Amino acid sequence: MSPRSAEPFREVIDSALDLLRDYAGETASDSKALAQPLPSLLEQCQQLLAEAEVHQDPPPVRTVHHLACTGGTLISRCIAAQPNTHLLSEVDPLSPFVPGGFLPTDLIGLSRFSSRPAGTETQIQLFLVGLGVLYGEALRQGQQLILRDYSHGQFNFSDAVPERPSLREIVSRAHPVQSLVTVRHPLDSYLSLQDTGWVQHFTPSTLDEYAQRYHQFLDTYQDCEVIRYEDFVADPATLMQRICDILMLRYSPDFADTFSAISLSGDSGRRGDLISPRPCRAHPPTIEQDARDSEPFMTLLARLEYSLAETGTR
Repeated sequence: MSPRSAEPFREVIDSALDLLRDYAGETASDSKALAQPLPSLLEQCQQLLAEAEVHQDPPPVRTVHHLACTGGTLISRCIAAQPNTHLLSEVDPLSPFVPGGFLPTDLIGLSRFSSRPAGTETQIQLFLVGLGVLYGEALRQGQQLILRDYSHGQFNFSDAVPERPSLREIVSRAHPVQSLVTVRHPLDSYLSLQDTGWVQHFTPSTLDEYAQRYHQFLDTYQDCEVIRYEDFVADPATLMQRICDILMLRYSPDFADTFSAISLSGDSGRRGDLISPRPCRAHPPTIEQDARDSEPFMTLLARLEYSLAETGTR
C-alpha cells in the first residue's frame, strides 16, 4: 500500500482515537461523581416519612371511659389484645386517690406533697409532658396509644363531683382524641360497688345519689359513642369490631384467644378468661323498690336503654 493510499486510514484511526480520548475523559468525570457518598436507604426512608407526616393529620390518642364495676377491665383487656396497641390502665392526673409518703417515680404525686404543693395547672402540664413522650414513642414504634380513664375518682368520690377538666379535655389540649364510653346496667354496677365497699367513697351512698353522679359522667362524655357491657359479652366479636371502628384501630378476631394473657390494674370484679354473661349475686329485695322510687335512677335506665327487669347479668 502506498503512503498516499494509507493516508485516509490514518485519518480515520486518528479520529477514532480522539473519540476514545473524549469518552475516557467523560467516564473519569462521571466516575468521580458516582464516587460521591450517597445517602443511606434508611436516611432516604426517614426523609420520605418526615415529608409524608407534614401532610397528614397526627394520629389521635384513644381514650376509654367508664365508671367502676361496669366491666371496663374486661373490655380494656380485649382492646389491648388488638394489634399494635399500647394501653395505659386507670389514668387520671388529677385523681384524689394519691397516697402520700414514698412516691419516688410519681412526679405528679411528689409535686402534690412537696414543700410547695403544685396547683392543678402544674399537675396537668406535668402529665402532658409525660404523655408527649409516650405519644412520640408510640409513633416511632407504629403503635396506637390508648388511655383507660379512671373516672371513679372524678365522679364517685367525696360529697360532690368536683369542678375540674376531664381526662379527655386534658388530653385534647395537646393531641387529637378519639373516645369511647362503656356502661353496664346501673343497678348491677351499684350492687358491685356495695360488694367492694367502694359505695362508701361518695356521700350519701344511696342508689339515688349514684344515679345522679352517673348522669354527670354521661353528660361529660355526651358526644362519645357508648357500648353496653351486656351487649359485649353476648356477642364479643361483633361488638369488638364496633369498638375498633370507633377507636380507629385495626381489628383482629384473635383477641378472644389472646386477651387472657393481658393483665391490667382495676380488675375488681369476678376475674376470668371467658367472655360470657354471668349471673348476678344475690341482693336485698328492697333495692328494686329503691330503684323505682328514684326518679334519677329511672331516667338513667331510660337514657341507657335498660329496664329494671334486665338486671342479673355481670
